[in-house]
Amino acid sequence: MVRYAKFEELGKVNELRKQVNELHCKGRPDIFRGGFCKEMQDIIFAIWENKDTDVIVAVRSGDICGFACVEYITKPLSPYNLERKYYHIVEFGVDKKYRRRGVATEMFEFIKEQAKLKGLDKIELDMWEFNEDALKFYEAIGFKTYRRYMEFDFT
Repeated sequence: MVRYAKFEELGKVNELRKQVNELHCKGRPDIFRGGFCKEMQDIIFAIWENKDTDVIVAVRSGDICGFACVEYITKPLSPYNLERKYYHIVEFGVDKKYRRRGVATEMFEFIKEQAKLKGLDKIELDMWEFNEDALKFYEAIGFKTYRRYMEFDFT
């Protein structure tokens, strides 16, 4: 089952966010801070309380096994861009114990339904190149790369 998180479930969501943070720290230790400090833990409560964001959870046998933090974005017409309304997946993760069991796919189906209900035009996300498993999953469910960030390292 996939649904919106309850306040009392945010602690468990943070346990999953910690797994995702550790993956990022391992993949890019030059960018991500190690540990899962209180400031990082508190972010989930701000997301949960904001009217333009939500926390979604996947539940199996009463266990929170996946999560997504999402935001609803409307960008006005500008000299450079057309108006855009889209659903942005800010954070997404599945507990290591539940990977490759359809949890992520089920969460994405829920996200698609919610985006359509909210009248949004697209779903967008960003991810780090080192996360090859995530890239394979996102491409398998239909995401396409439309923009790239690149870096030149002086070290």
